[in-house]
Amino acid sequence: MITHNEKAVPACATIGFFDGVHRGHQFVINRLHGMAKERGMRSMVITFDQHPRQVVHADYVPQLITPTEEKLRLLRLTEANDVEVLHFDANMAAMSAREFMQNVLRYRLGVKCLLIGYDNRFGHNRTEGFDDYVAYGKEMGMEVVHNTPLDIDGQRVSSSLVRRLLAEGNVAEAELCLGHPFKIEGCVEHGFQEGRRIGFPTANILPSCAEQIIPRVGVYAVRLSIDGGKWMPAMMNIGCNPTFQREQLTLEAHIIGFEGDIYGKHVAVEFCRRLRDEQRFASIEELKEQLDKDRKETLTIIDI
Repeated sequence: MITHNEKAVPACATIGFFDGVHRGHQFVINRLHGMAKERGMRSMVITFDQHPRQVVHADYVPQLITPTEEKLRLLRLTEANDVEVLHFDANMAAMSAREFMQNVLRYRLGVKCLLIGYDNRFGHNRTEGFDDYVAYGKEMGMEVVHNTPLDIDGQRVSSSLVRRLLAEGNVAEAELCLGHPFKIEGCVEHGFQEGRRIGFPTANILPSCAEQIIPRVGVYAVRLSIDGGKWMPAMMNIGCNPTFQREQLTLEAHIIGFEGDIYGKHVAVEFCRRLRDEQRFASIEELKEQLDKDRKETLTIIDI
């Protein structure tokens, strides 16, 4: 939260949900920081503590790329001077764009210059657009500037594109759009012990954020860290273990070259590449042969 002294220095700000803090977001924030320096202002990124649609539509369940804490960590790694988190509730949802600009941006946060994303709309029912924001800004002494989108290899980088790539299992291309690996964090729980019995012990991971998107079912080469320690190569199966006729979706990681009890530990998993579909094998021996191939392929992919 900004202090009284900081508010005396006007802010050049941009606003959005910033799910994933992808390269399109980074592009906007880099431009924002340059604009702020030119104007003698501080650069400010304004985001929300929950997805606005969760307040507007009670039955909406987001599929997040980054949980809130991870999103804020990534935003604070950018060049922005301040990261401001607004509590989005029914009162804020009822504000018109003009009320929001005047009461929240101008008076509360000291915004004098607002950089608007190419597809960003705000205010009650999102009925107003960029020309309206410019007009309101002139009334209250706020410069409003339109940003341009970022395209990579002919595709417009957006949170929806990243979600689609993850849903397809294309974690490598998702990383290209994000500018950092897709990551899931969670706690290691007791599983069925089947991997241990066949020589491939696995950590059964319960994600910390129930609203975070899970990549497509399959086997992945990943990096894994335990309680913030060193990164280790691992292979992760997302699925229902059809060879053992399970029905519950699980996230199970075999940490290559690691032995130890990590039940109850916090782990972070960075996805590098999808290896294959999950499949049912005719025998445990066939499964073990495939897992050995997966392990060798993972070690050619993961550079630690």
